[in-house]
Amino acid sequence: MMRAGIFFILATVLLVLLMRYGAAAEPEYADIVFSRKTPGADEIPAAVFPHWVHRINFKCYVCHDAIFQMKAGAHPVTMDAIRDGKFCGACHNGKVAFPVGFDTCDRCHHQ
Repeated sequence: MMRAGIFFILATVLLVLLMRYGAAAEPEYADIVFSRKTPGADEIPAAVFPHWVHRINFKCYVCHDAIFQMKAGAHPVTMDAIRDGKFCGACHNGKVAFPVGFDTCDRCHHQ
């Protein structure tokens, strides 16, 4: 009985450590990383879209196919288009979700 308790505690600690530090440098499973194709784009990290975070709060049809087609690379997503209220900008307008701007860059563009 004592050995089972110690094993459970060690397994729990290992699981917590893996969850905390295991994926810290990588996007989470099912996140979408937007590749950048513009010259000089290497200076700014690619945007990472946390798909599951959005999926928890919204049903699929809110975005698909109204805003995004369900095909990778189907849309030329640009910051200009987002600022014009297209793609991410449909919700990230300061009313539905945080606005897009220089003070919020790192919310999407992070390493």
